[in-house]
Amino acid sequence: MHVETLTFSDWEEALPATGFEWSHAPETLRVLDRHAGDVRLYGGYKGRQLIGLLPAVVRTGLFVTAIISPPPGFGIPQMGPILMPTSPKQRKREIVNREFTKAILETVAAHEPFTLFGLSCSTAYTDPRPYLWAGFDIEARFTYQLALGSTTPEQVLQSFSREARRGIHGAEDAGITVSRGGVEDARAIYAAHQARRNEQGDSYPVSWAYTRDLVETLGDRIRIYTAETATGEFASGITVVYSNEKGYFFQGGTRTGRNGDANELLHWRIIDDILTDSELASVDRYDLGNANLESLAHYKSKYSAEPVPHYLIKSGPLMDLAQKAYELITY
Repeated sequence: MHVETLTFSDWEEALPATGFEWSHAPETLRVLDRHAGDVRLYGGYKGRQLIGLLPAVVRTGLFVTAIISPPPGFGIPQMGPILMPTSPKQRKREIVNREFTKAILETVAAHEPFTLFGLSCSTAYTDPRPYLWAGFDIEARFTYQLALGSTTPEQVLQSFSREARRGIHGAEDAGITVSRGGVEDARAIYAAHQARRNEQGDSYPVSWAYTRDLVETLGDRIRIYTAETATGEFASGITVVYSNEKGYFFQGGTRTGRNGDANELLHWRIIDDILTDSELASVDRYDLGNANLESLAHYKSKYSAEPVPHYLIKSGPLMDLAQKAYELITY
């Protein structure tokens, strides 16, 4: 097993058709490279067979080097490794996982005293034990995902809580309408979200320059949904990003004094599009994000989504700060 550093073009060719997050897409990684620092793209090979991928941001300080996947402060809750074993047998999959983990840790010198290492893995990476065995701390976190394969809009709507259905119908009765927009609408969503966080006494570390770059770069991998009142005022909005398999709540959903139940209608429109829009035919899940905070869980659970675990792998105090940032930004 050996590890090579890939170019963005190499990465694009190597990425599998399924089993990766929107954060693994080459377009996202190019944006991160412009805003987050030095993005390194690692590929693990057994002979000439590629069996694992890991993107990470490398930050070097006065005495410390941090290898982080994903970097905190960019609204990305999950990244980490992608495994591509050539055999479906469990034993061989575990061998690939152990060998790739060992090779990555050696490549980035993760055990050196002045190296800080942290991953927040995707939900597809279900076995972090090799990192535990290597001496790293493992912690389970949760995101809410709504499965949308083999179902209909009517069935999904009926699975929602009575509160959610009442909110959707109430917004429609109030004349709130949802439409898709562009960069300026994304700016309104961002500004509303930032203002609300400031009102709550929190900072919002995700910059508009980075958000705008995402909107302009991701193309079909991003959609901007806005809700307007019957009088044409901005009520709320949600920015959604997509992998080949999932749509992800990224930004927005801010409650204002005039939005009523606009957010319920927004989520429903996003879900309905996943179910009915031919351009999203390969997408079969909607990820509503952070399921760790009780207040958020109470709201998101009414959409009948299930909490799905993923794992934090960390060493050192910087990784505790990364975990803090994760709690603050992934709404």
